[in-house]
Amino acid sequence: MALRHHLAPGARSDDVVAIAGGLAGLHATDPATIVLAAQARMDGAALPAVEAALYEDRSLVRMLGMRRTMFVVPLELAPVVHASTTRGLVPGERKRFIAMLEQGGVAPDGPRWLAETEQATLAALTARGEASAAQLSQDVPALKAKIAVAQDKPYAAMQGVSSKVLFLLAADGHIVRGRPLGSWTSTLHRWAPIQTSLPGGMPELDTDAAAAELVRRWLSAFGPGTIADLRWWTGWTAGLLKRALAQLHTVEVALDGGGAGLVLAGDDEPVEAPAPWAALLPGLDPTAMGWKQRDWYLGEHRAALFDRSGNIGPTVWWDGRIVGGWAQREDGELAVRLLEDPGADGVTAIDAEVARLRGQLGDLRVTPRFRTPLERELAAG
Repeated sequence: MALRHHLAPGARSDDVVAIAGGLAGLHATDPATIVLAAQARMDGAALPAVEAALYEDRSLVRMLGMRRTMFVVPLELAPVVHASTTRGLVPGERKRFIAMLEQGGVAPDGPRWLAETEQATLAALTARGEASAAQLSQDVPALKAKIAVAQDKPYAAMQGVSSKVLFLLAADGHIVRGRPLGSWTSTLHRWAPIQTSLPGGMPELDTDAAAAELVRRWLSAFGPGTIADLRWWTGWTAGLLKRALAQLHTVEVALDGGGAGLVLAGDDEPVEAPAPWAALLPGLDPTAMGWKQRDWYLGEHRAALFDRSGNIGPTVWWDGRIVGGWAQREDGELAVRLLEDPGADGVTAIDAEVARLRGQLGDLRVTPRFRTPLERELAAG
């Protein structure tokens, strides 16, 4: 973990694309996670490196991926994620949206309305080069339509169709998310044609072959892992995972604490351990969210560090285990609470990581999108 996840000091890298690739993607549901996860693994400043890779070099791409959540992946991994995961989500999402269009009175013929609107939206976006949903709605009046949702619920609302049309175009591999609207932590984005990142468009890979490649990437980064870990991380059906594993050469190994896990064949030899290391990882960090079965590194700290939906908050690590949590307060100060004693060397190393992160963040202020009990308490002072 320390070496492959770039967490040990000697394994850090200032190549943000290599970091994202080595972890099979960075979680991006919370935009802050992308930058803070990279920062924990870099000596240089992460924010300019991430922004350059996403919006200038376009060597990273933000896309819907595993478990219907957002990831940032290297450009060469995007077709793999698309074919193995994202593409399979489209038929169901399209069917549900068409039903909403027809039931909401937007169009009597939902499929025709959607096809025409998608075509017009894609043409408008191509003409502009990059645009927000609001700008595209000026060019395509159909995008201004609204649908009443959850009318029998306290949270009933009128929902614009533009976000869903753009979501489907992205999930189909026609467009990509561009620069955010507002600050770097915004979840609203401009959009651009896929050709701005992939000049030839999104390659259409075979689903099973792409699934096998993604599992290979996961095992390389996170193995040994169990079938349950893989099912959870990918969000796939048992059948797809079984077909993917059948294409790989894996070895079953015994896990500490009992049970068996899988590693890639040839990857079962001992690895020389680095010196003990400390890390401050953000909420939804890919290491903390890499496995379903987490007791071996989480211990008894689940209640303090996870929200009710299963999202982990900011964590403090010492030599491969979570030993506490952290938060940033309004004045920028980093507050830490240790939930177990890491020993004198651990405390010293953690203090050094706190000072390092404080210096790297500078004037940046970060509040996790998903608040956890300990993070809320620490942030409040």
